[in-house]
Amino acid sequence: MARVAAIDCGTNSIRLLVADLTEHEDGTAHLRDVHREMRIVRLGEGVDATKRLSDVAIERTRAALADYTAVCRRKGAERVRMVATSATRDATNRAEFFAMTEELLGVEAEVISGDEEARLSFTGAVGDLEPADGPFVVTDLGGGSTEVVVGTWDGRRAEITGARSVDIGCVRITERCLHGDPPTAAEIAAAREFAGQALAPAFDSVPVADARTWIGVAGTVTTLSAVAQELPQYDSERTHLSRLSRDGISRTAQQLLGATRAERAANPVMHPGRVDVIGGGALITEVLAERLGQAAGIAELLVSEHDILDGIALSLR
Repeated sequence: MARVAAIDCGTNSIRLLVADLTEHEDGTAHLRDVHREMRIVRLGEGVDATKRLSDVAIERTRAALADYTAVCRRKGAERVRMVATSATRDATNRAEFFAMTEELLGVEAEVISGDEEARLSFTGAVGDLEPADGPFVVTDLGGGSTEVVVGTWDGRRAEITGARSVDIGCVRITERCLHGDPPTAAEIAAAREFAGQALAPAFDSVPVADARTWIGVAGTVTTLSAVAQELPQYDSERTHLSRLSRDGISRTAQQLLGATRAERAANPVMHPGRVDVIGGGALITEVLAERLGQAAGIAELLVSEHDILDGIALSLR
């Protein structure tokens, strides 16, 4: 058994998992959570327009990472891996960011490709599922990018049959299209068109028609589940492995897109850092549901709290 730490730094949030990783003789591996934490730092704020990480966004991320580094040391993590995704791939000043991460953490963050991001997300998402329910399509909807990956799971390892990352996420679509409070019908129509165009390359190149089960991971879909269930407070045990029908996704998306910022902020399940961008994320999820229904006949979304963070931890075997 080894104690490992995984850090996922995305466009909208930075997350930490410290876990005990146990490898078994049959080739399987098991994670037992020791500490799991998420903070909204909005690293990718403005990157779509400026192609630069702002000084303020880097400082927000530095403050969170300093705390995470202290947690890793206090918990006795033996191996650490930090992955940085869409925002840093797009930024012209990414060297400044990586120097900061290495100084604090002792290891440099890795900018992984979109395909590698998708593979790690898939591995983290399918671990709790029955192999017979596959093939699976996993969608990881982040702040700046969305990964679509199809594969199978035999209980020990995942085999990927297709993966694609595209440049659309809840922050990117909000900054580009959804400016009103609430967004206007014209803004929503423009966002829907943008989402369809941005997602098209993934559906053109990934064999989603082979999939039987759709798994959605990351904060947008877990929040949608909590909103749809009308939970009195966010509860990961209630959202993990919950199911949303296509109609349920559409109703929840319309609810969020039609609400004002103040109304969204008043929802007890809503993390403050998601208030501004959850409508855009809900719209992308709705478009994904439409496309997967057309291509594969899939009628519902299985929500998972396990995602790329778990995949990063498992990669430390």
